[in-house]
Amino acid sequence: MDPCHFVRVLVGNLAVKSPPSSKPSFSGKVHPSTSSCFCEIKLKGAGSQRSHVATVPITSDTHPTPHSTAACFDFTKPQIEKLISSNKPTTITISLYMARSANSCSFFSSPKLLGKISVPIDFTIIDSKPATFHTGWVNLANANNKSSSAQSLHLTVRAEPDPRFVFRFDAEPECSPQVFQVKGDVKQPVFSCKFSFRDKNQGQFQSSSTNANHMAERKGWSITVHDLSGSPVAAASMVTPFVPSPGSHRVSRSNPGAWLIIRPHGDGTWKPWGRLEAWREPNSSNAVGYRFEVLPATADPVTLAGATISSQHGGKFTIDVATGVTPVSTPHGSWDLGSGSRSGSGSGSDFGLDPMLMYKGFVMSARVDGEGKCSKPEVEVGVKHVTCTEDAAAFVALAAAMDLSMDACKLFSQKLRKELRQ
Repeated sequence: MDPCHFVRVLVGNLAVKSPPSSKPSFSGKVHPSTSSCFCEIKLKGAGSQRSHVATVPITSDTHPTPHSTAACFDFTKPQIEKLISSNKPTTITISLYMARSANSCSFFSSPKLLGKISVPIDFTIIDSKPATFHTGWVNLANANNKSSSAQSLHLTVRAEPDPRFVFRFDAEPECSPQVFQVKGDVKQPVFSCKFSFRDKNQGQFQSSSTNANHMAERKGWSITVHDLSGSPVAAASMVTPFVPSPGSHRVSRSNPGAWLIIRPHGDGTWKPWGRLEAWREPNSSNAVGYRFEVLPATADPVTLAGATISSQHGGKFTIDVATGVTPVSTPHGSWDLGSGSRSGSGSGSDFGLDPMLMYKGFVMSARVDGEGKCSKPEVEVGVKHVTCTEDAAAFVALAAAMDLSMDACKLFSQKLRKELRQ
Protein backbone atom coordinates (compact mmCIF):
# COMPACT_ATOMS: atom_id res chain seq x y z
CA MET A 1 0.00 0.00 0.00
CA ASP A 2 1.22 3.46 -0.83
CA PRO A 3 1.88 5.94 1.97
CA CYS A 4 -0.49 8.78 2.80
CA HIS A 5 0.10 12.17 1.21
CA PHE A 6 1.26 14.94 3.55
CA VAL A 7 2.68 18.38 2.81
CA ARG A 8 4.99 20.24 5.16
CA VAL A 9 5.42 24.03 5.10
CA LEU A 10 8.76 25.10 6.60
CA VAL A 11 9.92 28.54 7.70
CA GLY A 12 13.55 29.10 8.55
CA ASN A 13 16.96 30.59 7.80
CA LEU A 14 15.95 33.63 9.87
CA ALA A 15 18.30 36.57 10.45
CA VAL A 16 17.86 40.30 11.01
CA LYS A 17 20.17 43.04 9.73
CA SER A 18 20.00 46.79 10.30
CA PRO A 19 20.46 49.17 7.33
CA PRO A 20 23.98 50.57 6.70
CA SER A 21 22.92 54.04 7.88
CA SER A 22 22.10 52.79 11.38
CA LYS A 23 24.60 52.32 14.17
CA PRO A 24 23.97 48.92 15.64
CA SER A 25 25.10 48.17 19.15
CA PHE A 26 26.68 44.91 18.11
CA SER A 27 29.64 43.80 16.04
CA GLY A 28 29.58 40.67 13.96
CA LYS A 29 26.96 38.01 14.48
CA VAL A 30 25.00 37.44 17.67
CA HIS A 31 24.11 33.90 18.68
CA PRO A 32 20.33 33.28 18.59
CA SER A 33 20.27 32.48 22.32
CA THR A 34 21.59 35.97 23.15
CA SER A 35 19.71 37.91 20.47
CA SER A 36 17.13 40.43 21.66
CA CYS A 37 15.06 39.87 18.50
CA PHE A 38 12.35 37.28 18.15
CA CYS A 39 9.49 36.65 15.76
CA GLU A 40 6.00 35.23 15.85
CA ILE A 41 5.22 33.00 12.88
CA LYS A 42 1.53 32.51 12.17
CA LEU A 43 -0.28 30.36 9.65
CA LYS A 44 -3.51 32.07 8.61
CA GLY A 45 -6.40 30.88 6.48
CA ALA A 46 -6.05 27.17 7.30
CA GLY A 47 -8.86 26.63 9.77
CA SER A 48 -7.58 26.96 13.32
CA GLN A 49 -4.73 29.47 13.45
CA ARG A 50 -1.34 27.99 14.34
CA SER A 51 1.72 29.91 15.50
CA HIS A 52 5.34 29.53 16.62
CA VAL A 53 7.75 31.86 18.41
CA ALA A 54 11.47 31.78 17.58
CA THR A 55 14.50 33.88 18.40
CA VAL A 56 16.16 35.60 15.43
CA PRO A 57 19.95 36.06 15.30
CA ILE A 58 21.39 39.46 14.40
CA THR A 59 23.87 39.34 11.57
CA SER A 60 25.96 41.63 9.37
CA ASP A 61 27.15 41.76 5.77
CA THR A 62 30.40 40.01 6.70
CA HIS A 63 28.69 36.92 8.11
CA PRO A 64 26.64 34.27 6.27
CA THR A 65 22.95 33.91 7.05
CA PRO A 66 22.08 31.14 9.51
CA HIS A 67 20.61 27.86 8.33
CA SER A 68 17.96 26.52 10.67
CA THR A 69 14.26 25.70 10.86
CA ALA A 70 12.04 28.00 12.93
CA ALA A 71 8.57 26.56 12.29
CA CYS A 72 6.84 23.63 10.56
CA PHE A 73 3.20 23.25 9.57
CA ASP A 74 1.82 19.88 8.41
CA PHE A 75 -1.17 19.23 6.16
CA THR A 76 -2.94 16.02 5.15
CA LYS A 77 -4.30 15.52 1.64
CA PRO A 78 -7.94 16.13 2.72
CA GLN A 79 -6.89 19.36 4.43
CA ILE A 80 -5.11 20.55 1.30
CA GLU A 81 -8.07 19.68 -0.93
CA LYS A 82 -10.38 21.59 1.38
CA LEU A 83 -8.12 24.66 1.32
CA ILE A 84 -7.89 24.61 -2.47
CA SER A 85 -11.64 24.21 -2.94
CA SER A 86 -12.43 27.04 -0.51
CA ASN A 87 -10.41 29.53 -2.58
CA LYS A 88 -9.42 31.26 0.66
CA PRO A 89 -5.86 32.61 0.80
CA THR A 90 -3.38 30.87 3.08
CA THR A 91 -0.49 32.98 4.30
CA ILE A 92 2.54 32.76 6.54
CA THR A 93 2.83 35.98 8.58
CA ILE A 94 6.11 36.81 10.34
CA SER A 95 6.11 39.60 12.93
CA LEU A 96 9.56 40.66 14.14
CA TYR A 97 9.96 42.09 17.63
CA MET A 98 12.72 43.61 19.72
CA ALA A 99 12.59 42.60 23.39
CA ARG A 100 12.63 45.45 25.89
CA SER A 101 15.37 43.77 27.89
CA ALA A 102 17.29 40.73 26.73
CA ASN A 103 18.30 39.95 30.33
CA SER A 104 14.88 40.42 31.83
CA CYS A 105 12.69 37.57 33.03
CA SER A 106 9.91 39.20 31.03
CA PHE A 107 11.72 38.75 27.74
CA PHE A 108 8.52 38.77 25.69
CA SER A 109 6.68 41.40 27.78
CA SER A 110 5.72 44.59 25.90
CA PRO A 111 8.14 44.03 23.00
CA LYS A 112 8.65 46.58 20.25
CA LEU A 113 7.29 45.61 16.82
CA LEU A 114 9.99 46.12 14.19
CA GLY A 115 7.95 45.02 11.21
CA LYS A 116 5.73 42.41 9.65
CA ILE A 117 5.60 40.55 6.34
CA SER A 118 3.19 38.02 4.80
CA VAL A 119 4.06 35.25 2.36
CA PRO A 120 1.14 33.63 0.44
CA ILE A 121 1.11 29.83 0.14
CA ASP A 122 -0.25 28.32 -3.07
CA PHE A 123 -1.03 24.64 -2.46
CA THR A 124 -2.07 24.13 -6.08
CA ILE A 125 1.57 24.12 -7.23
CA ILE A 126 2.73 21.54 -4.66
CA ASP A 127 2.62 18.09 -6.18
CA SER A 128 5.55 15.70 -6.10
CA LYS A 129 8.23 18.37 -5.90
CA PRO A 130 9.10 21.05 -3.32
CA ALA A 131 8.08 24.65 -3.92
CA THR A 132 9.84 27.74 -2.56
CA PHE A 133 7.58 30.74 -1.92
CA HIS A 134 10.27 33.09 -0.66
CA THR A 135 13.97 33.03 0.07
CA GLY A 136 16.25 35.99 0.72
CA TRP A 137 16.17 39.40 2.38
CA VAL A 138 13.12 41.63 2.69
CA ASN A 139 12.75 45.11 4.20
CA LEU A 140 10.38 45.34 7.12
CA ALA A 141 7.89 48.12 7.62
CA ASN A 142 5.37 49.10 10.27
CA ALA A 143 3.47 52.20 11.29
CA ASN A 144 6.60 53.83 12.69
CA ASN A 145 9.14 52.85 10.06
CA LYS A 146 9.38 53.50 6.36
CA SER A 147 10.38 50.51 4.28
CA SER A 148 13.52 52.24 3.05
CA SER A 149 14.94 52.62 6.55
CA ALA A 150 13.60 49.54 8.33
CA GLN A 151 15.59 46.51 9.36
CA SER A 152 15.92 43.68 6.87
CA LEU A 153 14.80 40.15 7.62
CA HIS A 154 16.18 37.07 5.91
CA LEU A 155 13.89 34.05 5.66
CA THR A 156 12.98 31.03 3.60
CA VAL A 157 9.41 29.77 3.21
CA ARG A 158 9.17 26.42 1.51
CA ALA A 159 6.64 23.62 1.08
CA GLU A 160 7.43 20.04 0.20
CA PRO A 161 5.80 16.61 0.06
CA ASP A 162 6.31 14.59 3.25
CA PRO A 163 4.70 11.16 2.70
CA ARG A 164 3.96 9.10 5.80
CA PHE A 165 2.79 5.63 6.68
CA VAL A 166 -0.19 5.66 9.04
CA PHE A 167 -0.82 2.80 11.47
CA ARG A 168 -3.88 2.43 13.69
CA PHE A 169 -4.43 0.16 16.71
CA ASP A 170 -7.88 -1.44 16.77
CA ALA A 171 -7.92 -1.52 20.59
CA GLU A 172 -5.91 -0.35 23.59
CA PRO A 173 -2.32 -1.72 23.64
CA GLU A 174 -2.99 -3.66 26.88
CA CYS A 175 -5.76 -5.57 25.05
CA SER A 176 -3.28 -7.17 22.59
CA PRO A 177 -4.72 -5.45 19.49
CA GLN A 178 -4.18 -5.76 15.78
CA VAL A 179 -2.48 -2.86 14.01
CA PHE A 180 -3.68 -1.73 10.58
CA GLN A 181 -2.00 0.37 7.96
CA VAL A 182 -4.53 2.92 6.71
CA LYS A 183 -4.88 5.23 3.75
CA GLY A 184 -8.14 7.08 3.48
CA ASP A 185 -10.96 4.58 3.90
CA VAL A 186 -8.72 1.62 3.07
CA LYS A 187 -6.99 -0.36 5.82
CA GLN A 188 -5.14 -3.64 5.97
CA PRO A 189 -3.65 -5.57 8.91
CA VAL A 190 0.14 -5.46 9.17
CA PHE A 191 0.93 -6.29 12.81
CA SER A 192 -0.49 -7.93 15.90
CA CYS A 193 0.47 -7.01 19.46
CA LYS A 194 0.76 -9.18 22.55
CA PHE A 195 0.64 -7.50 25.95
CA SER A 196 2.03 -9.52 28.85
CA PHE A 197 3.76 -9.40 32.21
CA ARG A 198 7.40 -10.35 32.38
CA ASP A 199 8.29 -13.23 34.71
CA LYS A 200 11.67 -12.23 36.15
CA ASN A 201 12.45 -15.78 37.26
CA GLN A 202 12.19 -17.20 33.76
CA GLY A 203 13.23 -14.08 31.88
CA GLN A 204 10.31 -14.47 29.50
CA PHE A 205 7.06 -12.65 28.75
CA GLN A 206 4.08 -14.42 30.28
CA SER A 207 0.46 -13.49 30.81
CA SER A 208 -0.91 -13.36 34.33
CA SER A 209 -4.45 -13.75 35.61
CA THR A 210 -3.67 -12.47 39.12
CA ASN A 211 -5.99 -9.67 40.18
CA ALA A 212 -3.71 -8.10 42.82
CA ASN A 213 -3.15 -4.40 42.27
CA HIS A 214 0.46 -3.35 42.93
CA MET A 215 0.03 -0.11 44.82
CA ALA A 216 3.76 0.29 45.46
CA GLU A 217 4.97 -0.11 41.90
CA ARG A 218 3.93 -0.88 38.34
CA LYS A 219 6.42 -3.23 36.79
CA GLY A 220 7.06 -6.01 34.33
CA TRP A 221 4.79 -4.79 31.52
CA SER A 222 5.77 -5.63 27.96
CA ILE A 223 4.26 -5.56 24.51
CA THR A 224 5.58 -7.56 21.57
CA VAL A 225 4.81 -6.67 17.95
CA HIS A 226 4.47 -9.56 15.47
CA ASP A 227 4.27 -9.47 11.69
CA LEU A 228 1.58 -11.31 9.72
CA SER A 229 3.57 -14.56 9.84
CA GLY A 230 3.62 -14.42 13.63
CA SER A 231 7.32 -13.59 13.92
CA PRO A 232 8.26 -11.01 16.59
CA VAL A 233 9.64 -7.89 14.92
CA ALA A 234 9.83 -5.43 17.83
CA ALA A 235 9.03 -5.17 21.52
CA ALA A 236 8.76 -2.65 24.33
CA SER A 237 9.72 -3.89 27.78
CA MET A 238 9.37 -1.96 31.03
CA VAL A 239 12.93 -2.08 32.44
CA THR A 240 12.49 0.43 35.28
CA PRO A 241 9.34 0.15 37.42
CA PHE A 242 7.00 3.11 37.77
CA VAL A 243 7.03 3.87 41.50
CA PRO A 244 5.63 6.81 43.47
CA SER A 245 8.02 9.22 45.11
CA PRO A 246 8.11 9.04 48.93
CA GLY A 247 5.03 10.59 50.51
CA SER A 248 3.40 11.05 47.12
CA HIS A 249 1.10 9.30 44.67
CA ARG A 250 3.19 10.49 41.70
CA VAL A 251 6.02 9.06 39.63
CA SER A 252 8.63 11.81 39.87
CA ARG A 253 10.94 13.14 37.19
CA SER A 254 13.92 12.37 39.41
CA ASN A 255 12.95 8.68 39.39
CA PRO A 256 11.05 8.01 36.15
CA GLY A 257 9.83 4.71 34.88
CA ALA A 258 11.50 3.49 31.69
CA TRP A 259 10.93 1.24 28.69
CA LEU A 260 13.48 -0.38 26.43
CA ILE A 261 12.44 -0.65 22.77
CA ILE A 262 14.16 -3.68 21.27
CA ARG A 263 14.48 -5.19 17.80
CA PRO A 264 15.51 -8.62 16.44
CA HIS A 265 19.24 -8.98 15.88
CA GLY A 266 19.29 -12.43 14.30
CA ASP A 267 19.85 -15.89 15.77
CA GLY A 268 17.00 -15.34 18.21
CA THR A 269 18.72 -12.41 19.91
CA TRP A 270 17.50 -8.85 20.39
CA LYS A 271 19.25 -5.51 20.49
CA PRO A 272 18.21 -2.22 22.13
CA TRP A 273 16.98 0.48 19.77
CA GLY A 274 15.62 3.16 22.08
CA ARG A 275 14.75 4.08 25.65
CA LEU A 276 11.58 5.88 26.76
CA GLU A 277 11.30 7.51 30.19
CA ALA A 278 8.05 8.89 31.61
CA TRP A 279 6.92 10.59 34.82
CA ARG A 280 4.16 12.72 36.28
CA GLU A 281 4.83 16.45 36.44
CA PRO A 282 4.96 17.80 40.02
CA ASN A 283 2.44 19.62 42.21
CA SER A 284 -1.11 19.60 40.88
CA SER A 285 -0.15 19.25 37.23
CA ASN A 286 -2.08 16.71 35.17
CA ALA A 287 0.76 16.43 32.64
CA VAL A 288 2.87 13.36 31.92
CA GLY A 289 6.43 14.18 30.94
CA TYR A 290 8.52 12.01 28.64
CA ARG A 291 11.97 11.74 27.12
CA PHE A 292 12.99 9.40 24.29
CA GLU A 293 16.52 8.60 23.20
CA VAL A 294 17.88 6.22 20.60
CA LEU A 295 20.75 3.91 21.44
CA PRO A 296 23.23 3.66 18.55
CA ALA A 297 25.52 0.65 18.82
CA THR A 298 28.71 2.67 18.33
CA ALA A 299 27.80 6.05 19.80
CA ASP A 300 26.35 7.69 22.89
CA PRO A 301 22.56 7.85 23.29
CA VAL A 302 20.89 10.63 21.32
CA THR A 303 17.79 12.36 22.71
CA LEU A 304 15.18 12.79 19.98
CA ALA A 305 12.11 13.94 21.89
CA GLY A 306 11.04 15.37 25.21
CA ALA A 307 7.80 17.14 26.17
CA THR A 308 4.58 16.69 28.15
CA ILE A 309 1.13 15.29 27.39
CA SER A 310 -2.04 16.10 29.30
CA SER A 311 -3.18 13.06 31.29
CA GLN A 312 -6.72 14.43 31.18
CA HIS A 313 -7.07 15.35 27.51
CA GLY A 314 -4.29 13.33 25.90
CA GLY A 315 -2.11 14.66 23.12
CA LYS A 316 0.63 13.73 20.65
CA PHE A 317 3.95 12.05 21.25
CA THR A 318 6.12 13.51 18.50
CA ILE A 319 9.64 13.05 17.16
CA ASP A 320 10.30 15.95 14.83
CA VAL A 321 13.98 16.66 14.28
CA ALA A 322 14.06 19.99 12.47
CA THR A 323 17.72 20.47 13.40
CA GLY A 324 20.48 18.40 14.94
CA VAL A 325 22.14 15.02 14.52
CA THR A 326 20.05 11.88 14.56
CA PRO A 327 20.97 8.20 14.21
CA VAL A 328 21.13 6.07 11.14
CA SER A 329 18.20 3.71 10.55
CA THR A 330 18.35 0.04 9.67
CA PRO A 331 20.93 -0.59 6.91
CA HIS A 332 19.21 -3.72 5.63
CA GLY A 333 15.49 -4.00 5.00
CA SER A 334 13.36 -7.12 4.62
CA TRP A 335 9.99 -5.72 3.61
CA ASP A 336 8.86 -2.83 1.41
CA LEU A 337 5.91 -0.98 2.94
CA GLY A 338 5.03 0.85 -0.26
CA SER A 339 6.14 2.19 -3.59
CA GLY A 340 6.63 5.78 -2.43
CA SER A 341 10.04 7.40 -2.72
CA ARG A 342 12.30 7.13 0.34
CA SER A 343 14.34 10.16 -0.54
CA GLY A 344 12.10 12.10 1.84
CA SER A 345 11.94 15.83 2.11
CA GLY A 346 14.64 18.14 0.87
CA SER A 347 14.65 20.36 3.96
CA GLY A 348 18.07 19.20 5.06
CA SER A 349 20.12 21.10 2.50
CA ASP A 350 17.92 24.20 2.58
CA PHE A 351 17.72 24.53 6.35
CA GLY A 352 21.18 23.51 7.46
CA LEU A 353 20.84 19.75 8.02
CA ASP A 354 23.46 17.32 6.80
CA PRO A 355 21.77 15.57 3.85
CA MET A 356 23.50 12.31 4.86
CA LEU A 357 21.58 12.09 8.13
CA MET A 358 18.89 9.42 8.08
CA TYR A 359 16.69 10.79 10.88
CA LYS A 360 15.75 14.38 10.12
CA GLY A 361 12.62 16.43 9.73
CA PHE A 362 9.42 14.63 10.75
CA VAL A 363 10.15 11.17 12.14
CA MET A 364 6.93 10.02 13.83
CA SER A 365 3.91 11.01 15.91
CA ALA A 366 1.41 9.02 17.93
CA ARG A 367 -1.90 10.22 19.28
CA VAL A 368 -2.67 9.09 22.85
CA ASP A 369 -5.92 9.76 24.70
CA GLY A 370 -6.43 10.90 28.26
CA GLU A 371 -7.49 8.97 31.35
CA GLY A 372 -10.85 7.28 31.21
CA LYS A 373 -10.91 7.19 27.41
CA CYS A 374 -10.54 4.25 25.06
CA SER A 375 -7.10 4.94 23.61
CA LYS A 376 -6.42 3.43 20.19
CA PRO A 377 -3.14 5.05 19.10
CA GLU A 378 -2.75 6.27 15.54
CA VAL A 379 0.87 6.39 14.46
CA GLU A 380 2.37 8.43 11.62
CA VAL A 381 5.88 7.54 10.45
CA GLY A 382 7.89 9.41 7.82
CA VAL A 383 8.43 7.21 4.76
CA LYS A 384 12.15 7.99 4.65
CA HIS A 385 12.57 6.34 8.07
CA VAL A 386 10.98 3.01 7.08
CA THR A 387 12.93 0.55 4.97
CA CYS A 388 11.70 -2.74 6.45
CA THR A 389 9.22 -4.40 8.77
CA GLU A 390 11.42 -3.91 11.82
CA ASP A 391 11.66 -0.14 11.24
CA ALA A 392 7.89 0.28 11.23
CA ALA A 393 7.38 -2.18 14.10
CA ALA A 394 9.85 -0.32 16.33
CA PHE A 395 7.83 2.90 15.97
CA VAL A 396 4.60 0.99 16.66
CA ALA A 397 6.15 -0.51 19.82
CA LEU A 398 7.32 2.93 20.90
CA ALA A 399 3.81 4.34 20.42
CA ALA A 400 2.38 1.50 22.50
CA ALA A 401 4.93 2.15 25.26
CA MET A 402 4.00 5.84 25.36
CA ASP A 403 0.30 5.00 25.56
CA LEU A 404 0.93 2.52 28.37
CA SER A 405 3.08 5.10 30.16
CA MET A 406 0.00 7.29 30.51
CA ASP A 407 -1.51 4.48 32.61
CA ALA A 408 1.73 3.75 34.44
CA CYS A 409 1.92 7.44 35.45
CA LYS A 410 -1.64 7.48 36.73
CA LEU A 411 -1.84 8.63 40.34
CA PHE A 412 -1.21 5.69 42.66
CA SER A 413 -4.31 6.63 44.62
CA GLN A 414 -6.31 5.47 41.59
CA LYS A 415 -6.88 1.91 40.48
CA LEU A 416 -5.70 0.59 37.13
CA ARG A 417 -7.97 -1.32 34.76
CA LYS A 418 -7.88 -5.10 35.18
CA GLU A 419 -5.75 -5.74 32.05
CA LEU A 420 -2.85 -3.85 33.69
CA ARG A 421 -2.96 -5.63 37.04
CA GLN A 422 -0.94 -8.79 37.68
